[in-house]
Amino acid sequence: MSKIQERLDTAPSGVSQQVRVARPVAPPRVSARRRRPGVIALSLALIAAGGAGVAVLLLQVGHRTEVVTVVRDVQVGQVRSEDDLGRASVALDPAVRAVRADDLQSVVGKRAAVELKSGSLLAPSQVTRDSLVKSGEQLVPVGLEPKEIPATALVPGQKLQLVHVPAQGTTEAGKPADAAVRTIDARVVKASGAAPGTGVVVVDVATSATDGPTAAAWEAEGALRLVLAAPDGS
Repeated sequence: MSKIQERLDTAPSGVSQQVRVARPVAPPRVSARRRRPGVIALSLALIAAGGAGVAVLLLQVGHRTEVVTVVRDVQVGQVRSEDDLGRASVALDPAVRAVRADDLQSVVGKRAAVELKSGSLLAPSQVTRDSLVKSGEQLVPVGLEPKEIPATALVPGQKLQLVHVPAQGTTEAGKPADAAVRTIDARVVKASGAAPGTGVVVVDVATSATDGPTAAAWEAEGALRLVLAAPDGS
């Protein structure tokens, strides 16, 4: 008989019973979960889609284009100088047309076809070489006293009417005193700032070639006034 058996036989009954009961404990059986191919395929598809989206975003962020920007406001018809323009590097959508920075010199010296605001990108369609005085038109300078200057700013391209206002108590030769007011359609080409001391503003207006001499004669008489057209130009 082995020594271990002797010890068990001689040990107290309570102790020997506990020793006999103690046995190695088997680990719990864990059943393998069934793998669902559909779920796995969906997970892989989502991971692939997310990776593709991140890749596209990184490409868009990384691909930047040097473009021309407007750094200060430019009125319609105003000739732009290089000081009016700047450069910026942007992630440009293919649908957005903008003047590339390499072409900056090609737009310097051109006129603004529309009003340009500081901070905006410059599009090719926003510039033109055409003058606001078109073929068949004449340019007439009109001097306005401070009380005759509209509170609304005069901007190039704005439509207006030149109104003949004879001095009070006078009439044109051969015309009755109650004759209809005479007007001439015109368009603002440029407006100067107020002259120091007098406050006079000179406005260059474009009229038809047939109306130009008449408008100049009204201006010489001091009998010409400006009436602005509606904001929509009608």
